[in-house]
Amino acid sequence: MSSPASARYGDVHRPLDRSARVFVAGSRGLVGSAMCRHLEREGFTDVVGPGSAQLDLRERRAVLAWFAATRPDVVVLAAARVGGIRANATRPAEFLSDNLRIQVNVLDAALEHGVERLLFLGSSCIYPKFAEQPIREEALLTGALEPTNDAYAIAKIAGLLQVQAVRRQHGLPWISAMPTNLYGPGDNFHPEHSHVLPSLIRRFHEARTSGARRVVNWGTGTPRREFLHVDDLARACLHLLEHYDADGPVNVGTGTDMTIREAAELVAEVVGYQGTIEWDADQPDGTPRKLLDVSRITALGWSPRIALREGIAEAHAWYVEHQASGAREGTSSP
Repeated sequence: MSSPASARYGDVHRPLDRSARVFVAGSRGLVGSAMCRHLEREGFTDVVGPGSAQLDLRERRAVLAWFAATRPDVVVLAAARVGGIRANATRPAEFLSDNLRIQVNVLDAALEHGVERLLFLGSSCIYPKFAEQPIREEALLTGALEPTNDAYAIAKIAGLLQVQAVRRQHGLPWISAMPTNLYGPGDNFHPEHSHVLPSLIRRFHEARTSGARRVVNWGTGTPRREFLHVDDLARACLHLLEHYDADGPVNVGTGTDMTIREAAELVAEVVGYQGTIEWDADQPDGTPRKLLDVSRITALGWSPRIALREGIAEAHAWYVEHQASGAREGTSSP
């Protein structure tokens, strides 16, 4: 008999076969690498994820040929060109074009080869800039987007709608998840293209090691953000693949948020920086608040496990160990 949660949000799907071939698109990125780690911990024996040097997901013929040769049973589409406010605002054409091509190629190839189970990962930036908080999944397409990342958001919305279209036209149980702001091991710490938490980790670490007396951050520090450790997202993805089958997207987050100023102070404390923190109000803040309503996924039996302080300490340790390669751009890139 279906549980109340499954009756409301879709029939509970059967557990995935641990011997199934699972293709994690974007396996070298923040999300994809966490997904691979989690699948292997859960006993999956055939997880595949070629890097961009082996398979450029923007190249349609290459993607179709790879699917024909490899024939995955399950697909997790975590590949994307990603970046922070500056990267999104200064290179919107690249963010729109690259992400549309990645998504269309992978989704079309998966459909052509009859992939039954697929999870598309979007982003909380798909929701309107001034959506009612916390943001419910039904807020999608009800208002204007944040202009600093509208190109990326439009691409992700297109991917979500393509998944829904496949469900309607072909009856395949494909699903979409919308994670909040992510961080963790394997993140992108590039000085210009990273998201807020890795950017803060790098900035305060460099200030501490150089003896800088002050750190200047973008904006006013007043916007509120929600942060989810990428390993918690990986758990959520598998949970959804095994327990969710419905048309609408599912928010994945913690259900709590803080100001950017509070986040900066916490990062500085964890990293050990003791200087002055200042704010450049001439730089953009982005969306005033972005807190997800996570009642849909919590009703399905999932909840986050990693506390923010613990997660920041882990991400900082990873950054220290991998500084030489940690400044790359686009952690989930094709």
